[in-house]
Amino acid sequence: MATDKPHAPRHRSPPRRAPGRPALDSPELRPRLIDAAIACFARDGIAGTSLRGIAAHAGVTPALLNYYFGSKLALRDAVFEERLMPAVMSLREHLAEVGDDHRAAAQAFVRGVFALVEIHPWFPSLWVREVLCEGGALRELLLARIGPELPQLLARRFADAQRRGQLNADLDPRLMVVSLIGLTLFPAASAPIWRQIFQADIGMDALASHALALLGHGMDPHDAN
Repeated sequence: MATDKPHAPRHRSPPRRAPGRPALDSPELRPRLIDAAIACFARDGIAGTSLRGIAAHAGVTPALLNYYFGSKLALRDAVFEERLMPAVMSLREHLAEVGDDHRAAAQAFVRGVFALVEIHPWFPSLWVREVLCEGGALRELLLARIGPELPQLLARRFADAQRRGQLNADLDPRLMVVSLIGLTLFPAASAPIWRQIFQADIGMDALASHALALLGHGMDPHDAN
């Protein structure tokens, strides 16, 4: 008499996650929460942003933010370490590749900043609001972690070029660094205003070309009076 054989167990593929919110333990969720925080910080300022507002922007509950970060301060530090610092370090590495040529350094700074803004549109607003402005929540963190190394490096290159007679003698090498910031981060942060005023598509390429043209003529030693 034949006996029934047990069926071999069927292999079942793991269930696919339905589209929508990531699961609580999803590796996608933490970066998404940081991105939501940085969008809110750039728009409203760190002091003016609440965990509840970030949670609403991310489409999660405040309890979930607390689960991942514990506090707004810890979330701010995560934004700094995982978004702002890598962006600044990429700019520093870009400048390190050009050597001691002062013109190449200025051009690399300008192009590097606008390339950075193309990748991270939040960067200029957050920088102006939280680093450059008095009382900015990221200023002391940035000074402690990076310090004055990059501005001083650029100023030394400009000073060396001036001593060689290659840079306009009327310029202050230290204020050249200030001018570089003024020609890049401020226009990038205010670009939406100028697009509206002039009814024109003023993009990062146009801003970079304008800044480089101004620098090219202003740095020329023959322009000195």
